[in-house]
Amino acid sequence: MAAPALTVLMLDTAFPRIPGDVACPASYREPVEILRVPVTVAQAVHWQPELLDVAPFEAALARARGELVTTSCGFLAPWHDHLARLADRPFLASVLNAPPVEESLLLTYDACALGPAHLAGWRNVAFTGLPPDGHLRDVIGNGRDRIDFARAEAEVVATVHQNLTDQEAVVLECTNLPPFAPALRMATERPVHHILTALEALRPGLVRREFLTAG
Repeated sequence: MAAPALTVLMLDTAFPRIPGDVACPASYREPVEILRVPVTVAQAVHWQPELLDVAPFEAALARARGELVTTSCGFLAPWHDHLARLADRPFLASVLNAPPVEESLLLTYDACALGPAHLAGWRNVAFTGLPPDGHLRDVIGNGRDRIDFARAEAEVVATVHQNLTDQEAVVLECTNLPPFAPALRMATERPVHHILTALEALRPGLVRREFLTAG
């Protein structure tokens, strides 16, 4: 059997993975493999990434069959080099491990948990987070079984608009946010970078065109 183009090491979550989400097969133009890793959002999203037990990701990486491997959480950026050394193929933990986009506004899942270890190499970048009491934080953090797409999209666009000044681009740390990238691209008239655009740069032709918003 041919190897899938991509393996996604997905956190142990229950919320819907809609097109544009890194762990939704419908986000791609090629076959993908999704491996569930027994690590929760609360465990992965932490100001002190060194406290994370990375062993479940190491074990999943050993089982991965994809020609390219990624994860479903941008907060794994500090572990990129460690996991990449264990991989025998291209590996990208987070969009934060892709070439930095300077003069950008970074939208993260939790601004209070994002620290210097996650942003190593990124300069001239402002960041803001999803509203702690908002719809998306509730859906993702509490594993709701339904997402109101229109409400979530409006929330993401409003959050970026409220914080965008003279930045030249928008970057989405959270891998659950690319479904809303097309609306952000249209609303801000700026390139929108995220995990899918970073994966496309590594393997052209992988991602569905509507989510390629960095150009």
